[in-house]
Amino acid sequence: MFDVGPRNLITDVDGIQVGHAVDEKILTGISVLTADRRLTAAVDVRGGGPATRGTDALDATCLVDAVDAVVLSGGSAYGLAAASGVAAVLGARGQGYQIPGAPHVSPIVPAAILFDLSNGGDKSWGEEPPYDRLGRAALAHMGGDFALGNVGAGLGAKAGAYKGGLGSASVVAADGVQVGALVAVNPGGSPVMPDSGAFWAWPFEQGMEFGGVRPDAQSMAAVAGMPDDTKAGAANAAGANTTIGIIATNVALSPAELKRVAMMAQDGYARAIRPIHTMGDGDVVFAVSTGARTPDEPKAAAVSIIGSIAADCMARAIARGVYAAESVGGMTSYRDMFGIT
Repeated sequence: MFDVGPRNLITDVDGIQVGHAVDEKILTGISVLTADRRLTAAVDVRGGGPATRGTDALDATCLVDAVDAVVLSGGSAYGLAAASGVAAVLGARGQGYQIPGAPHVSPIVPAAILFDLSNGGDKSWGEEPPYDRLGRAALAHMGGDFALGNVGAGLGAKAGAYKGGLGSASVVAADGVQVGALVAVNPGGSPVMPDSGAFWAWPFEQGMEFGGVRPDAQSMAAVAGMPDDTKAGAANAAGANTTIGIIATNVALSPAELKRVAMMAQDGYARAIRPIHTMGDGDVVFAVSTGARTPDEPKAAAVSIIGSIAADCMARAIARGVYAAESVGGMTSYRDMFGIT
């Protein structure tokens, strides 16, 4: 039996913490995930215009066995510097990969970015982009509870024709398995069905977590057969979009097994956004494990179960992020567009 976690956030996975920092003038921000232990991790990249840092090290054939933090950032290529700020702070604390005999640890901080450079904020930062600073600031505000929408990496995000945002959701099973999703929603495609206020993710909604709107007969007819997804969202410019997210679980999985979870979680993107994984999107999903719980099932079955939960969880998180977002910088929120208070 599955249920929504007590917070309905990725931090319902025991030990996981999330911190955010934003610059309201620039209209950008970052989100950082850490834990009370190093995290086994993997990544899956599907979009045609990704920008990442440290993802090669997550390959199951590589030396690195765990990460110290994962960063989701606005700012396009500039945003990758947020991981440098996070790594600097963690290194000063002595947190990181220890090479025998080396005088200092090397924090492992993979990162992915989204494009928010054309969202109306003041980007005239010259030779000092804010992202290193924002990375450090986010680490000073880690915790279990956080808001959704215009928070962290979601502040400057746009989701098709709607204001994008930061979303999260969780599932806790009766046997103690915990799965959570965190996502910054900034796709070129639309999270909302045409001729409708219903999210594409509506079949997966738990309670009223993103408004409870259901498609009517007209909107269902509009998507029957082969709907024209090329008109579903905003105009796609190469590299100008991207949805970036993290799946976390307490179940002990290897990097190779987490890779499969990340791959399955990408289906959550496809359930919640149309079109997705385009040439203009840099879609990325990280998967991390605290390793706190040994699965009851054989590993293959456990991976399949967790991956399936992760995909639904990610779809819910995407809709929650857009539903919670507020209009800003010329971007109109879902709730304002449909007159929802």
